[in-house]
Amino acid sequence: MERRAFIGLLTGGLLAAPLAAEAQAPATIPRVGFIEAISPSPGQPTLNAFRQGLRELGYSEGRTIVIEDRWAEEQPARFPDLVAELLRRKVEVLVVGSAPGARAAQQATRTLPIVFVGVADPIAQGIVPSLARPSGNATGLSYALAEGFAGKWVELLKAAVPNASRLAALWSPTGPHSAIEVQEAHVAAQSLGLTLQAMEVRERNELEHALRTLVSAHAEALLVPATPLFFAERARIVALTVQHRLPAMFFGREFVELGGLMAYGPSLREQFRRAAAYVDKVLKGAKPADLPVEQPTKFELVINLKTAKALGLTIPPSLLARADEVIQ
Repeated sequence: MERRAFIGLLTGGLLAAPLAAEAQAPATIPRVGFIEAISPSPGQPTLNAFRQGLRELGYSEGRTIVIEDRWAEEQPARFPDLVAELLRRKVEVLVVGSAPGARAAQQATRTLPIVFVGVADPIAQGIVPSLARPSGNATGLSYALAEGFAGKWVELLKAAVPNASRLAALWSPTGPHSAIEVQEAHVAAQSLGLTLQAMEVRERNELEHALRTLVSAHAEALLVPATPLFFAERARIVALTVQHRLPAMFFGREFVELGGLMAYGPSLREQFRRAAAYVDKVLKGAKPADLPVEQPTKFELVINLKTAKALGLTIPPSLLARADEVIQ
């Protein structure tokens, strides 16, 4: 073979190798859309819990999965735009942390899988027709509390503040079951010989006035039921209860970690961690219609002893023994 022909073959082979490698496109990294109802700062614990769940399943963010996070910042009207943006980003599944967000996602797409988290009652809110057989393209984890659950809040708060006779409660239309929970708390309070005054809060700027009003009415303890507004404003609510020396029962441990007295309810972080398992199944080919909606099975009682001491309360040993965690 002539030297010139040999060099031509060699050069052609070297040039062909990269082209062949380029022709074999790398596997596409799945892209997951994540939409929370609140702002990034208070919402980081839930996003981190979701990330933790993915890591436990073997995913590596940026290498084997991409998370596109968006935040409605307590403005439900933003959900349609956020969903549309993520659809343009070609996500393969949407994780949505609220009922309005889940509905906005369903209105935007009937084919893309949707995993909702923390929805109080997905059947009543028209997101799924059945928990066992969700149908459609949405499934996930319900935050539904059993009927009469608010009575446990009253019972536990009374145990922590045994001398209290006048309870108060905040409620907000942003929580679909907030009014029902307060009504159940009324019934439970009456059965224990207590009175309960409820105060409606529609916007964050009404919180301070509402708490001042309740304190002026001689409220001795406070119930804060589950709503997106209260969760987003948890730092402020906790600060106000401490400022007014008002022992309070909250629906999530996040309040207690910020200095609230006590909380009892499902673990929202655990639900977001569990949402990763739904995403994993969907990415591996499962259909949301075939994945039953998961209901809360674990409820945690968390008590902040430092706050109790600051409020001049002595938490009974029997109540401490029931706690899943005691913050010193």
